[in-house]
Amino acid sequence: MPTETADLQRVAQLFHALSDETRLAVIEMLRNGERCVCELQGDLDAAQSRLSFHLKVLKDANLVVDRKDGRWVHYSLNTDSLAELADVIARLAPPQRHSTVRSSQSCCT
Repeated sequence: MPTETADLQRVAQLFHALSDETRLAVIEMLRNGERCVCELQGDLDAAQSRLSFHLKVLKDANLVVDRKDGRWVHYSLNTDSLAELADVIARLAPPQRHSTVRSSQSCCT
């Protein structure tokens, strides 16, 4: 598990970005490839300002990247950040160990 403050801040930023249903829906929609912001807005039935806020949170966490094409903006997943997230989640799991019998004596007495 990360121990440095910067590492903990990064983990918190990733989990914050994923802590909203709309942002999770955006991530799900981008799993199949790049999407134009107008497609995201239509499929989510979201107001432009609301979607812009959520996309900014995802961009700030580096989970999505954008590409401008004229007046349109296309979004896609940042696979490096998703791999980073998978690594963080894997490190949260307890290590595989043989079960040990704990002493009946409490450490707090």
